Amino acid sequence: MTKPLFRWGILSPARIAREHVMPAMARSETGVIHAIASRDAGRAQAQAARFSAPRWYGGYDALLSDPDVDGVYIPLPTAQHAEWAIRAAEAGKHVLCEKPIALKADQIDPIIAARDASGRVVSEAFMVWYHPQWRKVRELISGGAIGRLRQVTGGFSYHNTDPDNMRNRPELGGGALPDIGVYPVVTTLLATGAEMQWAEARIDYSPAFGTDIFARVVIGCGGFDLSFHVATQMAAYQSMRFFGETGWIDVPTPFNAGLYGFDEVVLHDQKNMTRQVFRFPGVNQYEAQVDAFVRATRGEGEVFPLEMSRRVQEVIDAIYDAGARRA
Repeated sequence: MTKPLFRWGILSPARIAREHVMPAMARSETGVIHAIASRDAGRAQAQAARFSAPRWYGGYDALLSDPDVDGVYIPLPTAQHAEWAIRAAEAGKHVLCEKPIALKADQIDPIIAARDASGRVVSEAFMVWYHPQWRKVRELISGGAIGRLRQVTGGFSYHNTDPDNMRNRPELGGGALPDIGVYPVVTTLLATGAEMQWAEARIDYSPAFGTDIFARVVIGCGGFDLSFHVATQMAAYQSMRFFGETGWIDVPTPFNAGLYGFDEVVLHDQKNMTRQVFRFPGVNQYEAQVDAFVRATRGEGEVFPLEMSRRVQEVIDAIYDAGARRA
């Protein structure tokens, strides 16, 4: 028996929605875009026409009141995520909210409470969680392919000096750590399951914007350390590497798989002097994310849990604290 398509509502057709998530929804096997809301009604109408959505609204509350919307995707500015995730869950909608879902770890507690009270699925949109390359990395590490893990290194940077961009506006939750610092943390947690115990950090802030534009971070994870840098005013770059006693793993496109290069995991086995490449052609991690989310609303499988969101945000909070101590 064919299952009914999940009817998505979009709270603001922001750039990530227009370029990645809404096209993924349109291609997905499980759902359709049913309604789009924007504070600019004309913008909502234009995007509804583009994605063949039958309804559009000039405000977010109107969309949440639509009884035919099964769940919402929230790509609003970061500072508004927690508020609208809670309001959507209280309105009886399933919620997929862009990261970071909050700006402090304790702000996630009311979202968890709203999830539990409503019985809806509420999840932070970490698309990397659904890419099979990360399951392969975890499998290799847990299977002893590189021996004992001793060091993880990473980097993620881009160059953005637009004063109107939300990433450069502190009142909207801008900054390098909220925007991209979460990725080395979440992928390390995914690959290793480690508990992060302490943090050291150097953080540089923009005199013009007031946001953090560079951070160099070291995090103690028990038997290994995670060290990474993130920046919003450096050349575009991303990488994650996992170093063990007998080999190492390279993930060349860890976060924007398919955009910075091929989706692949490279295992360097120095014990046997071999190099093995695992490739994942044709994977769209945004499409994998929305399909997994819809299946979770049917009781089929799991999504990135809010409890993990809280763990990630606790690390980001600790990085900010460590940077302040060093200043």
